[in-house]
Amino acid sequence: MKLSILDQSPISSDQTASDALNESVKLAQAGEALGYSRYWIAEHHDLPGLACSAPEVMLSYIGAHTKQIRIGSGAVLLPHYKPYKVAEVYNMLATLFPNRIDIGIGRAPGGSAEATNALSNNFLQQVWKMPNLVEELLHFLHDDFPEDHEFSKITASPMPQVPPMPWILGTSKKSALLAAKNGLAYAFGQFMSENNGAAIIEQYLDAFVPKKHGPFPQVLLTVSAICAETTEKAEEIALSSLIWAIQKDKGEGKYVPSIEEAKNYELNEKEREKLVQMKQNMIVGNPQEVGKKLYQLQAEFKADEIMLVTITHSPKDRMESYRLIAEEVLS
Repeated sequence: MKLSILDQSPISSDQTASDALNESVKLAQAGEALGYSRYWIAEHHDLPGLACSAPEVMLSYIGAHTKQIRIGSGAVLLPHYKPYKVAEVYNMLATLFPNRIDIGIGRAPGGSAEATNALSNNFLQQVWKMPNLVEELLHFLHDDFPEDHEFSKITASPMPQVPPMPWILGTSKKSALLAAKNGLAYAFGQFMSENNGAAIIEQYLDAFVPKKHGPFPQVLLTVSAICAETTEKAEEIALSSLIWAIQKDKGEGKYVPSIEEAKNYELNEKEREKLVQMKQNMIVGNPQEVGKKLYQLQAEFKADEIMLVTITHSPKDRMESYRLIAEEVLS
C-alpha cells in the first residue's frame, strides 16, 4: 500500500503560525524518511487555527528542505485564480524540483464569504466554469493549445522536462466525473464527506477516458487518522481534534486545544452526539487497529493510495502517529 500525507498546517493553542509552518516542514522531512509517497499542503483563507494560505510558497520552501518525496497542493482552489498563473507557478516548482510536483485542483472557497470576495469578484461564476478552467489549465501545463486558440502563442514558462501531475480533489460525483472526463487522477476526501465514497469512486473508474497525460485511472483516498502505542492513548489524543471541530462550528476554536483543554470543554447533549458521529469518520487506534482499517478501506474504495490527515495538539504526537502507521503498513 502507498501512503501519503495531507497537512492542513494546524496551529495549536501553544503555537504561533510560524511554529505551525515550521512543523509542516519537519513533517514533510519525516514523511520522506518514513517512506511516504507524497506530501500535500492545503490552502485556507483566514480560517482560525490553519496557517497556510499560500501552498505554492510553502512548497518552494519544503522542496528545498527535502530530496525526493512528491510535494503538492491539496488543493489549489482554482476558481480564485487564472489557469495561466497557476500553470506558471507549478511549472516553476516542477523546474526547481524535477518529477516531484503535484497540482491538486479543487473548487471550494477555502474560507468565509468575506475572504472569498476579497480574493475574487466572481467566485460563483468561476465555479460554474470549473470544467473549462481545468481544460485550460491542462493545455497550459502540456503546452498544447490548438493553433487557432488565442493562447496558442504563449507558454506558461518555464516549461519543465516533466510537467506537474494534476489531480482532481473532491467529495462528489461531479468532481469524480470531471476527473474521469479529463483522464486525471482522482483524490476523494473521505475525511470531510458524508457521501458514499465507494460509489463515487466506482463512477470515476467506469467513466474514465484515457488521455496522453493520463492513460489509466488513479484513486487516492484521504482519511483522518490518529495512531498511538495504545488505543486509549490514541483516543485521548484524538479528543483535541474532535473538540476543535465542535468549537469551530460554534465560531470558537481559534487554535487546536490541548488534551487537558479538550477534556475540560463542556459539551451539551447534541454536541456529545456529534462528537460520536465525527469519531466514526476517523481512524483512531493502535498500529495494528489502524493498519487493519486502512487495508479494509483500500479494498472497499479500490484505492491505489491512502493519504492521511492527522491533527493533534502536540507536534510530537502527530509525528509519532505517522511513524507508527508507516512502520505498521510500509515496513
